[in-house]
Amino acid sequence: MKKNNEIKNDEIGSIGIGAMIVFIALILVAAVASAVIIQTGEKLQQNAQQTGSDTQQEISGKISVNSIFVFDDAASYLMYFETAPGSEVLDEATTDFQMTCETAGGAYQYVSGTFAAATDVDDVGGAAVGNNLQPGTTYALVMNAAPGDDCSATSVGINSEITLWIHVEGGGSTYETLYITDTTRGSLVI
Repeated sequence: MKKNNEIKNDEIGSIGIGAMIVFIALILVAAVASAVIIQTGEKLQQNAQQTGSDTQQEISGKISVNSIFVFDDAASYLMYFETAPGSEVLDEATTDFQMTCETAGGAYQYVSGTFAAATDVDDVGGAAVGNNLQPGTTYALVMNAAPGDDCSATSVGINSEITLWIHVEGGGSTYETLYITDTTRGSLVI
């Protein structure tokens, strides 16, 4: 027969073992929770880094339009532009423009071209700049608006709009709307 003292010691031992099991279980749960939190943090960091890289690429390869004028008997436009802030050197051969419009007669027109004929703003009408558009330099480009389809100022007419997209391969795109309020040479359209 057991004495009271022995029964009390057995109960205390059982309580101690139970507490130890609960403590070990809490440590295991905390370890699993920590692993989940660390994994989630790493995934968020990777997503943020990828988004940052994508944004930097989008911004670092873009054209900023300063102004566009009707040029050359209203059959072309003279655009003054520069690379967007933060841009790197851009290859003019991989920089393109697209114009879409609706003529006064209601016909949809599409015109495209490259920036290969871009010149330094100090040399409009001179030799092309080579292969690179340098940051911090203003350039001029005469965009032929009627190489086949016709988005010229005289074709679309007064109080009309022309949509201009500028695409840099591997970079960003620029969207502008040209508002034709006058078809004479030198008229500002943007």
